[in-house]
Amino acid sequence: MQKFPMTGPGLERLEDELRKLKSEERPAIIRAIAEARSHGDLSENAEYHAARERQSFTEGRIQELEEIVSSAEVIDPAALSGDQVKFGARVKLVDEETDKEATYQIVGVYEADIKQGLLSISSPLAKSLIGKSIGDTVSVPAPGGDRTYEILEVIYR
Repeated sequence: MQKFPMTGPGLERLEDELRKLKSEERPAIIRAIAEARSHGDLSENAEYHAARERQSFTEGRIQELEEIVSSAEVIDPAALSGDQVKFGARVKLVDEETDKEATYQIVGVYEADIKQGLLSISSPLAKSLIGKSIGDTVSVPAPGGDRTYEILEVIYR
């Protein structure tokens, strides 16, 4: 079975989503299907078909989350140290072209959210950062041409 590296907070978010889908969403869909059935002819009942489609999507997501959660391998960044970039590290970078600074935490594929600074381990930037140290420069292919970043800080907490 494939293991999915993940941080503790990332696993908690997925477990919360799974709990919500099972305890709130699933019962709501069952009620919606029962309500739509009570309206008679199912062949032309848009509410019924929409509820069944929502049920199919929800059950698929529950199954996906159960697999991810059961295969999660939690890695605690606080247990790591050093100035070399590893999974779970928060990395402060500066774009050498624009001098814009950004901080990202390298996390598992299923917990990534770039808007919150959570960078997927499988992203080109994360792949180029792994194993590098403070002061190193990395080049990352981007749609507008390669971008070059310098690592300013590596934080484990």
